[in-house]
Amino acid sequence: MTKLHAYLNFNGNCEEAFQFYQTVFGGPFLGVHRFGDMPADPNFTIPETDKNKIMHTALRINEHAMIMGSDCIESFGQKAVFGTSNYVMLDTDSPEQAQALHNKLSVNAQTMEMDLGETFFAELFSSFVDQFGIAWMIHYEGNKAM
Repeated sequence: MTKLHAYLNFNGNCEEAFQFYQTVFGGPFLGVHRFGDMPADPNFTIPETDKNKIMHTALRINEHAMIMGSDCIESFGQKAVFGTSNYVMLDTDSPEQAQALHNKLSVNAQTMEMDLGETFFAELFSSFVDQFGIAWMIHYEGNKAM
């Protein structure tokens, strides 16, 4: 079985975002590694201002899914560019789960593209960009299953 996990990049606020996501999903962190934890390399130095930033972290959502993330480091030539080219889509088992996830994840959303409601393809669906710039979809197919 192949598992698909979402990997999210941030511009310095990965730790804050993942602390928020833990309040949403409740799962355990599967490690937090900071750029300052990397072994020293005389050919490649990490600026002091970047050493506390997140190099990698992961949060388990359930036994089959997790989100992972890191901060982009501008001195490495990295910068997260946010938009709507990718969404994290959460397909729920119940309308209650869809409502709860929508209510928690959409707090302080930057953009509410579609508030949670019925569509021709799902009993409940929403689409929004959260407070950290990550695009999400919440989906409960229900009686609209094909």
